[in-house]
Amino acid sequence: MTAFPEVREHPEARETRPRRPSRTRALGVLPAAVALLALCVVLSLAVGARFVPFDEVVGALVGGGDAGVQGIVGTLRVNRTVNAIVCGAALGGAGVLMQALTRNPIADPGMLGVNAGASFGVVLGLSAFGALGSAYTIWFALAGAAGAAAVVFGFSASRFAAGSPVRLTLAGVAFSAVLVGAAQALVLTDERALDAFRFWRVGSLTARPLEEALPLLGFVAAGTLLALCLAPALDLMSLGDDSAIALGVRPRAVRALVLVAVTLLCGTATALAGPISFVGLVVPHLVRSVVGPDLRWVLPLSLVSAPALLLIADVAGRVIGRGAEVQVGVVTALVGGPLLIAFISGRRRARLS
Repeated sequence: MTAFPEVREHPEARETRPRRPSRTRALGVLPAAVALLALCVVLSLAVGARFVPFDEVVGALVGGGDAGVQGIVGTLRVNRTVNAIVCGAALGGAGVLMQALTRNPIADPGMLGVNAGASFGVVLGLSAFGALGSAYTIWFALAGAAGAAAVVFGFSASRFAAGSPVRLTLAGVAFSAVLVGAAQALVLTDERALDAFRFWRVGSLTARPLEEALPLLGFVAAGTLLALCLAPALDLMSLGDDSAIALGVRPRAVRALVLVAVTLLCGTATALAGPISFVGLVVPHLVRSVVGPDLRWVLPLSLVSAPALLLIADVAGRVIGRGAEVQVGVVTALVGGPLLIAFISGRRRARLS
């Protein structure tokens, strides 16, 4: 009988093959992420231009204690803490979906223009109707995010950008710049819109009070639930459309539903806090480095970890400002920019080695 030769795996293929950690390890990371988020919530309520001891924080939350502490903790810091949790979860989930669908490891709602599209929609609303409450802002933000996401996903499937993360990123940055320029042109010709837009534009967790933020939770909940349902199908689509179809996945339907989920998540986050960049880029990378590429774990962990990052950035902005607060959108840009450069440089060195 003829013996078949032994097939040995090439060492480089073994090194580049995705490593999927055990389910036990992934399950162990989730409670740690939840504990980190709880710690960040406590820091957000206690730390700022004025430090409030934990017992006074608890007293203010239950309606007791000093009136000044109640105003700081029970109103201002609770508002921004809730906004950070909602916006962080929305941006983290949207980042995972965009990176999975475009197969671009540096895709981000801010970088590819989805947040800019939501901002442009809000500017149109401000220019047409003046100051808007969240009940009206959300619809303009969702419309702008939907249009921008459709352009991005359509371009990612084109021959020009398919398989080229760099081309898609450059096109997204250019598209975002066009939308930002159009928004600036509108506000500069309308003083009423400019006054309402200039503070919201930099990304602030104080842009909406709690009574306006809570009604928008339904949009984030719907987008999050849809994203969790799509995670298994997106995992199969990473094998290619032909393989996914053979396994029972309908890629067109999945792309359409991802567009809906990204629109709900990005539109709501932008309506609440303005355009905040790099959260949807940094968090999925950090999570994948710990639990591997399986979206069934990456997505829920990103939904928990992204709010923690946004809370840390907000607390840092309060502390380093020394009374003159640095907006959270500025802090995330200062942190996310160097991390993006480091990631791109690391991938280039790995490709050349």
